[in-house]
Amino acid sequence: MFGSVDKSKGLLFVTHDLDHSLRSKIQQMQHEVETLDENRLLNTAVDDLKQYLIEKYSVNPITLLRDQWYADHRDAPVDVRHDQMRWIDDRSRPAMVPGERIEVRIPFEGEAELFYSKANTYNMNPPRALIERNELVLRYESPADQPQDIRPLVDRALADIEQHIGWQRGMIDAHNSSLPGSAEQAIQQRRGRLLAQSQRAATLGIPIRRRDDAPRTYAVPTIRKVSAPAMPLASNVQFAPEPAWAMEQYEQALKIIQDMALVMERSPDAFRTMNEESLRQHFLVQLNGQFEGKATGETFNMGGKTDILLREGDRNVFIAECKFWKGPKPFGEAIDQLLGYTTWRDSKTAILVFNRGTETSTVLAGIDATVKAHANFKRTVNWPHESGFRYVLHVNGDRNRELIVTVLVFHVPN
Repeated sequence: MFGSVDKSKGLLFVTHDLDHSLRSKIQQMQHEVETLDENRLLNTAVDDLKQYLIEKYSVNPITLLRDQWYADHRDAPVDVRHDQMRWIDDRSRPAMVPGERIEVRIPFEGEAELFYSKANTYNMNPPRALIERNELVLRYESPADQPQDIRPLVDRALADIEQHIGWQRGMIDAHNSSLPGSAEQAIQQRRGRLLAQSQRAATLGIPIRRRDDAPRTYAVPTIRKVSAPAMPLASNVQFAPEPAWAMEQYEQALKIIQDMALVMERSPDAFRTMNEESLRQHFLVQLNGQFEGKATGETFNMGGKTDILLREGDRNVFIAECKFWKGPKPFGEAIDQLLGYTTWRDSKTAILVFNRGTETSTVLAGIDATVKAHANFKRTVNWPHESGFRYVLHVNGDRNRELIVTVLVFHVPN
């Protein structure tokens, strides 16, 4: 992380400038994004690439595991040439006498190189210690005829070290907190630039041929961490832009659907005997009123017939399935059915669950557990809603083609 220097003197928190090192990490992350093969970048899901960059360029602060410390005591000759109480003719040569050596070892978590990094706040009397693998070592020697009580020395040294670690932590926390935004910005800036270049090239009317010396693969750089994050798998084939529906339109469609819940609550008798097909027709009427007749029902699409489909031209931009709640297993089959219909990257989808007679809490718990256990599940989206969830899944066979799935539960009168 910080470079290699001679640390044999045992001085801590003086070798590197932490602020410079943290800024260098951000620059290294931005450089990696800028040098990543352009098709590899465009074909990789943005959130997956961002998470990889966060894991790779975050800094793990030091935590001393005081509850696991231990001491090692042994009989050993000690050098007393600097002992002011002894007369020594030549202090340039070791003066060995019988004595004892005590080592106090404190395991730690975090990046060992941080012990050699100076925070913005520091003092002029840095502590001394040895760093051996994942242990901080405090070593004390004394002649046999002058044993010393080392416990006060240990407590004072650890208090000093903990103070320096505390000065580092605020800087490290700020760095780690800024990483998601910095990674997102770096990715989106280059994606936008590459897509704009691609569009300009397409308007030339001249065939575009890849240079022979252009990179065709991407090798993940070796980094110091024990468990190195891996670059998300993605193809290097030519990226082709695909249709995407704006989130505001997606939210508008969902609001129209959710408004139907109020209609059901206010007119329960009208919906008491309706089946899936009848309920679906009510949603289609409302959607067509807002999206100029572009909503269709029971439309053939990819692997079968989907319940609600919104199209822009010849592109499917919104797909929804309508299902009565019959338990987790049939709901899982509805997810599979929905995945069979989706063809485009960044698809917007929904599953409308009609609940008739089951406790709502039971239905919600079953939905959440079923989606998270699905093989195509990637992550939950923060979408506060009292009777619904939002997830990101990937299409069958390609983790980089993501679809948003919003699940809404509607109470249908018995």
